[in-house]
Amino acid sequence: MIRKAVLNDVAVIHALLQLYSKKGELLARPLSKLYDHLRDFWVFEDPEKNKIVGCCALQFCWEDLAEIRSLAVDPDFTGIGIGSTLTERSIQEAVYFNIKNLFTLTYRPDFFKGFDFKIIDKNELPIKVWSDCIGCVSFPNCDEIAMLKKL
Repeated sequence: MIRKAVLNDVAVIHALLQLYSKKGELLARPLSKLYDHLRDFWVFEDPEKNKIVGCCALQFCWEDLAEIRSLAVDPDFTGIGIGSTLTERSIQEAVYFNIKNLFTLTYRPDFFKGFDFKIIDKNELPIKVWSDCIGCVSFPNCDEIAMLKKL
């Protein structure tokens, strides 16, 4: 079951993001930022276990630009389409809001190529999108791959 996140989901979202952050596969997000941006998140809940097993956020950056970020799936539930479902829902939401350019910063470009994202030079993105990067351990030597989908 996919749904918008609610306040009770923040701790689970945080734990999922921390898991992948420790592996160096995505940026950690502090609890305060998760509460600030909770409305950005979709979650996937396993109805049998009544447990959140995936999350993804769509964050607006400008009038025609948004980012898919914080995509994470519980390792026990990978490979069964949860990440794809969350990504599709985020793309649908971007279309609903008339976003023209949807980007992501990722270590898994092959996954996003399946949704017609194209690799771009990071310098093509407006400087505004880098505000969260200042706290990253890799800043300013970002090794994530920038990808863009025209909607």
